[in-house]
Amino acid sequence: MSPRSLHIHPPFRAEHIGSLIRPTALYQGRLLFDAKQCSKEDLRELENEAIKAVVEMQREVGIKSITDGELRRAIFFQGVFDNLEGFKGLNRPIETCKRYIPHIAPHYESGTKEIATFFCDGKIKRTKPFYVEDFKYLKSLVAPEDVKNIKIAMGAPNWIHQRHLSKETYDLSIYKNDDEFFDDLGVAYRAEIAELYENGCRHIQIDNPSFCFFCSESMITGMKNDGQDPEALFDTYVRAMNLCTRGRPEDLTLSVHMCRGNNRGMHFAEGSYAQVATKLFNSLDVDTFYLEYDTERAGDFAPLAHLPLNKVAVLGLVTTKKPQLESIDEIETRVNEAVDAMCKGDQGRSRDQALNQLCISTQCGFASAWQGNPVTEDDQRKKLQLLVAAAKRIWGE
Repeated sequence: MSPRSLHIHPPFRAEHIGSLIRPTALYQGRLLFDAKQCSKEDLRELENEAIKAVVEMQREVGIKSITDGELRRAIFFQGVFDNLEGFKGLNRPIETCKRYIPHIAPHYESGTKEIATFFCDGKIKRTKPFYVEDFKYLKSLVAPEDVKNIKIAMGAPNWIHQRHLSKETYDLSIYKNDDEFFDDLGVAYRAEIAELYENGCRHIQIDNPSFCFFCSESMITGMKNDGQDPEALFDTYVRAMNLCTRGRPEDLTLSVHMCRGNNRGMHFAEGSYAQVATKLFNSLDVDTFYLEYDTERAGDFAPLAHLPLNKVAVLGLVTTKKPQLESIDEIETRVNEAVDAMCKGDQGRSRDQALNQLCISTQCGFASAWQGNPVTEDDQRKKLQLLVAAAKRIWGE
């Protein structure tokens, strides 16, 4: 596979991860829908109006990439497994989940008995799209020349597997091993990516918090105590992602977003990227890495020295977990620290090259789950405006 060229636009210098706070009318509509007091059609009308509003908000603050805020989703990965033939949604005993998975541990601690999840009991087939219709609606809201700036985010292929591991994820009479399982998932993802591309999509972001979980000492220890090989599982997940992104067109940007938890302002893991950076940056077949960097729990910028010259790192320097506003000076200082770290690697990278490989963003979305984070719509707007202002100072664009 020949190396791909450096992709900068998209992403743009100032980015956000994708999910946005639900406007009040949609929030109330979702409450009614979950209480079975509102039809799916009524909810969709509220979603349509809310998406129009968040598209306009992104224009107003100067964010050039456009998302629908994931406003049609209850949680960030909705739309993949629930649309794939071969998967069924069900409530399962919490014991089917691995206790050491960072976002599962709190369920054990709180006494949760069951968890909503999926099980693969048939051959995986993509018989209907994940997000193509969502993209078409979003496309209808922007000028033709701006369609290329739309970003679609989707959950990672390993999200359910990392909760349960093999025998609790798929029927062993259907798939004998993880390679077979992820091979078919890869076919489904590639079909979705191809149809999105045919409709004009040029930036797809895969949200994969699992990679950050491998930075967590508690998870690594838990896996080893459970007889699991962390490095082998990490390799399995890199392969699963690469099956999805394989063979994409040159002008389609594929990115991965990683964080340590963001559900309603909570985080689930800590640990530096140093434990995974070399393999992740060099083996994962994506153009762009969206990296959480809003607090010390993500470690320092030293791992960025391993970033190849043809890839982009988007530094998540602005938090979505609390309303306090970062400063432009602080953001600029941290970008310069990242440049320093990148120039210490063995890539022979100049400061100008390093700066050209960086962008800035929020550390995660504002609403990984529909209930949102402990920030308001006004807080959200101010943080996006801050990103744009900081990008203009640092890069002049």
